[in-house]
Amino acid sequence: MKSATSTSAKPTSSDPVTPEKEASVLLKEHSFARPEVHPFDEIEWEKRAASILDENGKAIFEQDEIEVPKPFSELATKILASKYFYGDIDRGKDPKTGGRESSFKEVVTRVAKTLKDWGLADGYFKTDTEAKIFEEDLMWLLINQTGAFNSPVWFNLGLYHEYEVGKDSAKGNFFWDQEAGAVKRAPNQYQYPQCSACFIQHVEDDLESIMHLAKAEAMLFKFGSGSGTDLSSIRSTREKLSGGGRPSGPLSFLAVYDSVAGVVKSGGKTRRAAKMNTLKDWHPDIEEFIEAKKVEERKAWALIEEGYDPSFNGDAYGSIKFQNENLSIRASDAFMDAASQNGDWWTKRVTDGQPCEKKNAGALLTQIAEGTHMCGDPGMQFDDTIHEWHTCKGSGRQNCTNPCSEYLFLDNSACNLASINLLKFRTEQGFDFERFARACRIFIIAQEIIVDRSSYPTEAITYNSHWFRTLGLGYANLGALLMSYGHSYDSDEGRSLAALITAVMTGTAYRTSAELARHKGPFAGYKDARYAGCDNPPGKDNVDSMLAVIEKHLKALEQIDESIDPEMLNYARSTWKQALQQGKQHGFRNAQVTVLAPTGTIGFLMDCDTTGIEPAIGLVAYKSLAGGGMLQLPIKSIPHALENLGYKLSERERILNHIKEYGTIEPVKSNGETITSGLKEEHFKVFDTAFRSGSGKRVLTHLAHIEMMSAVQPFLSGGISKTVNMPQEATVQDIRETYFHAWRKGIKGVAIYRDGSKRSAPVRTKKDVQEEVKASREVQMVTEPYRRRLPDTRASLTHKFNLAGTKGYLTVGNFEDGAPGEVFIQMAKAGSTINGLMDTIGTLLSMCLQYGVPLETIVKKFAHIRFEPEGMTRNPDIPMAKSVMDYLARWLGMEYIQGYREQMSPAAQAEKGLEDQAPDSVAIEREEEGSERQLSQEQMELLVQSEGHLTCSECGSSKVKVTGTCACCLNCGTSLGCS
Repeated sequence: MKSATSTSAKPTSSDPVTPEKEASVLLKEHSFARPEVHPFDEIEWEKRAASILDENGKAIFEQDEIEVPKPFSELATKILASKYFYGDIDRGKDPKTGGRESSFKEVVTRVAKTLKDWGLADGYFKTDTEAKIFEEDLMWLLINQTGAFNSPVWFNLGLYHEYEVGKDSAKGNFFWDQEAGAVKRAPNQYQYPQCSACFIQHVEDDLESIMHLAKAEAMLFKFGSGSGTDLSSIRSTREKLSGGGRPSGPLSFLAVYDSVAGVVKSGGKTRRAAKMNTLKDWHPDIEEFIEAKKVEERKAWALIEEGYDPSFNGDAYGSIKFQNENLSIRASDAFMDAASQNGDWWTKRVTDGQPCEKKNAGALLTQIAEGTHMCGDPGMQFDDTIHEWHTCKGSGRQNCTNPCSEYLFLDNSACNLASINLLKFRTEQGFDFERFARACRIFIIAQEIIVDRSSYPTEAITYNSHWFRTLGLGYANLGALLMSYGHSYDSDEGRSLAALITAVMTGTAYRTSAELARHKGPFAGYKDARYAGCDNPPGKDNVDSMLAVIEKHLKALEQIDESIDPEMLNYARSTWKQALQQGKQHGFRNAQVTVLAPTGTIGFLMDCDTTGIEPAIGLVAYKSLAGGGMLQLPIKSIPHALENLGYKLSERERILNHIKEYGTIEPVKSNGETITSGLKEEHFKVFDTAFRSGSGKRVLTHLAHIEMMSAVQPFLSGGISKTVNMPQEATVQDIRETYFHAWRKGIKGVAIYRDGSKRSAPVRTKKDVQEEVKASREVQMVTEPYRRRLPDTRASLTHKFNLAGTKGYLTVGNFEDGAPGEVFIQMAKAGSTINGLMDTIGTLLSMCLQYGVPLETIVKKFAHIRFEPEGMTRNPDIPMAKSVMDYLARWLGMEYIQGYREQMSPAAQAEKGLEDQAPDSVAIEREEEGSERQLSQEQMELLVQSEGHLTCSECGSSKVKVTGTCACCLNCGTSLGCS
C-alpha cells in the first residue's frame, strides 16, 4: 500500500520563496525568540548539584555542576538531571564519548536541532531561515518551561544525530521508509528513536497473536511508553475450542500480560510499566473481568493482616495479580440505558456473535461500582460517545485507550504527546490566547515532524502511525490558572474559560494540520480507509466523517458563555471556521491533534502547580531544605488570586502566612482560640482543592470534576486523563450515579478514586505524620516526664478471648475521657511464670499509656508479633492472631482507635459491603455520620497511611502526587504512568 504523501522531489533549503510558494511557508517570522539573540542568551543560567535520596537517606543519584535556567526549581533540576540527561557520569561530561550530559542546553539542542534538520530534509521548511525560526522558537519554549514533549522524546530523540549513540548497536524497532514507501526494520536502536508515549495494540483470538502482544508490550515498556489493548476479541471461557476443549478466556492471558509488565518494570530502563485493558459490555466473561481486581484486593488485605508490607511496592500488593494495569469496561449507550432501567442484558459469543447468557444490566453496573469503591477499578469508557467523535469512522471503531485514557484511536496506533504550560500565558489583562495559539502551532509542527522519523514496536503500528499521523497536544496548569484569576474550579466562569482555552488549542492544531496538508498532503487514511489490521474497513474513506466531527467542534462553541471573554470566543470561532474551510480544500495532515494527558513528570519539569486538567491537590507545596526537613509554601497562583480578588498587600500577607502555617485559608482552632486568615467567606470556593488541604475541611465535590471534564471534552480530539476524587464515605450507589452522570454529560471515559479505598493509600496533602511528630519533639522543651494518673474509681472493660484453645481475659481501665490508661492480662491455666510475664507486660503498657505514648504507636509496635499460642480465635474482627500480644494490640485498636475496625476488620468490611447495598434510610444515616468518619480517617493517619501510601518504585519515597489516572514522584520525578 503506497503513501498518499507526494513523491515529488523535495526542495532544497536554498530554494527561494517565490510568491507561488508563499502560501506553503509555515513560519515567516519569530513568535517567541528574538531574531538577533540566541534563546540561550536571553535568560540567566546557573550551576547546581542534584541528588536524590531514598527513604533511608542514601543517595541513589548524584550529579554536580549541572547547568539549568535560574528559575528552575530543585524538583525540575532533579527530574532533568536524573531522567533526561543522557550518558554515564563515570565516563565524563562528553556525551559523544559516553559521558553524561550536564546542561539543559545540551538536551534542548539535541532535540530542537534534530527536529530542525529532519524538517529541512523532509520538506517541511523551504529555507534555512524558516528552519532557524522554528528551531529558535522551539528552544525558547522549552528553556522557558512554556512547553514540553512527552518523556520518550527527552529520553531518545537526537542521541544518534548529535552523539552517534547506538550507531553500532543491534537492529532497532520498525520505521517508515519515506523513499521506499514501506515499513522497514531500523538499522540500530537510536537512528529512528521511539518518541511516542501512548500506544493501542490489537490482539486476535489465537495463541500466536496473544503471545506476540506480550512481546510488543515488553518492548514498549523498555523504552518508557504505555500500551492499551481491548481483550474482547479473545473468546470466553463459556465457548469451545475447535478441538472441543474450553478456552482459557481473556482473564488468564491478562495475568500473563501483568507478569510481563511486572518483570519489565523491575528491570526496565526508565520507570514502571503502564497498561490499560478493556472488555466490552457484551463479552461473556464480563463479570469475571469486573471482579478481577476485587478478588486480588481481598488477597492483599489478608496478607496485610498477616503482617506483610502494605506499601504500593511491598510484599502484599507485589504478591497479587493485575496491579500493573488499569481495567475499564467499554460500555455502550444500550447497556447504560438498560442499566438505568434495571433491564436484561445479553452477552454474546465472540466466535459467532450469538446470544450467550442473560444478565441484569443494573446489577452489572453495581458490580462495577463496587469494584471502584473497593480498589479504584474498573473504570468506564463510553463506546458510543467515543465513536460519535471519531474522525475515521470509515476505518472502523475505536476499541481501547492508552493506560491513562487520553489517547483513543484505532488499534495498532501510536501518539506522541506534548503539553503547554498555561500559566505562562497569563497576563494582568487576561489570557494571551493569540500567543498561546502560536505556541500550539510550533508544537504541532514539531510533533508532525516526529511521526515518520520515529520507530515503533510492530510493523502494524508503524504503518498506521504513518497512515493516520495522530498527535496529542495538551496543556498543564489549568487549575492554577483559574485560581490565579480568582475563578473557582467549580464555577461557570472557570469552566467557560477552560472550554475556550481548549477550543483555541484544538482549533489552532487542526488549522495548522490543514496547512500542513496543503504543504505535504493529507494523511493517507483521509482518502483511503484501509489500515494495517483491517483490509476491509466499513467505508472507502474518512473525508465525510472527519469533516462532520470538525463541524461538531465548531457548533459546540455555541454553548460557551460569551461574557467570559468575547474576544477569545470570536478568535476561537474564526480559528475553527478556518480549519473547516481549509480542511475542505486540502484535507488534514493528522487524524487527531489533541488530548489532555496527566503531564506527570513533564508537568514538574515545567514547575507547574497543577497537572493536566486537574485542580490543585492542596494549597501548599513542600520545598526540601539543604540541611534536611521541608519548608511549607503557598502555591504560586495564590498571590495572583488574592490580588485579583481585591485584597490589599497587608491582607494578602496575612492570608499567605495563614496558609503557610496551617495549609488552609479556613479558620483553625489553636489553644482554644479560633484563628482566621482574613479571607472573605464568599471567596473560600476559589481556593477549594481536590483533597482537604492542611487543617482545612473544604474540598471540591466529585461533580466539580465531572462538570469540568464535560466543559472541555467537546473541544478535544481524544480524551481526558482525569481522576474523579470521591470522599471516603462515598457509597457504591454514589459511584454508580457518578458513572451515569458522566455518561449523560458526554464524557468519553471516567476513572474514580474513593479516598482510602485501597489499603495502600495514595498521596496526602498533609506532611508525613511521622515528620510532624519528629518536628514537634525537636522544639518541645521538657523538664521532667509527666504522668497522667487514673482516678481511684474508674470505669473498665473486660474482654474474654480464646486463642487456639488458650483462654484468657483482658481488662482495660479508662481515664475520665474514656481513653485507656491501664491494662491487665490474665491467662487461664497458664502457670505462674506465664501469668507473671503477662502482669509485667500489662504494667509496662499501663505506664506507657499514663506517660502519653500514643495508643496508635503501641498498636503498631505490638501487632503481628509472633509466638505461641497462635491460631484461630472466636472474634470475627480478629479471626487469626500470631500471639497474645498480637491479639491484645489489635483488640485495643478495634475498641479505642476510631476508624481502626473499619479499616482492619474483615467483619467490618463485610458489613460495609452489605451497608452499601442498603436502602436510602441507611444512606441518610451515613450522611449524618459523615463528619465522624472524616475524623476517623484523620486519627488513622499514623497507624494506616504512614505504612501504606503510594510509594515510588525507584527511590521508595512516599512523596507521590496523583496526576490524572497516573502518579509522579516528587522526590525523584519517576512517573507511574505514561507521560
